[in-house]
Amino acid sequence: MSDLIVIGYEERSVANQAFKKVQELEKAHVVELGGLAVVSVDLEGEIHVDTPKKSEKTAISATAGALWGLVFGIVVLTPGLGVVGAAIGGLIGKLSQMGIDKGFREKVQSLLEPGSSAVVIMASTMNEDKFTAAMQGYGGTVLKTSLAEEDEKELVAQLSGDAA
Repeated sequence: MSDLIVIGYEERSVANQAFKKVQELEKAHVVELGGLAVVSVDLEGEIHVDTPKKSEKTAISATAGALWGLVFGIVVLTPGLGVVGAAIGGLIGKLSQMGIDKGFREKVQSLLEPGSSAVVIMASTMNEDKFTAAMQGYGGTVLKTSLAEEDEKELVAQLSGDAA
């Protein structure tokens, strides 16, 4: 099971500090990441996404990377922000069945108002007590949902065209 965690911040600088802290926590084996990004919305409403640089990035499997891209795109870049093809529309429906419902996506969108930022984390395992203690100093609004391992595998199969 993976947890999808979105932590919203009013200031980009605080989000960047929290992003770096998550990377440190991964190196300390407090959290195992399937994906990590800082999403910011400028004052004109344009979305910017920063992910770890290749030199900083730990190994993420192709499967986790594909799933991360899908989940991130559906949760953050929702249909109201752009054109969504039929395939993505079907995957949005699948995610809704898995618990990433419209309410969660709307909460994420409410965190991403112009001028704000969020750290988006997909964690396959974590020591929740240590992670929470380490992140408390940054504040922010925390949203969390989970994906079952079977659902992750089914989504990856759909993405790769292997679904029956």
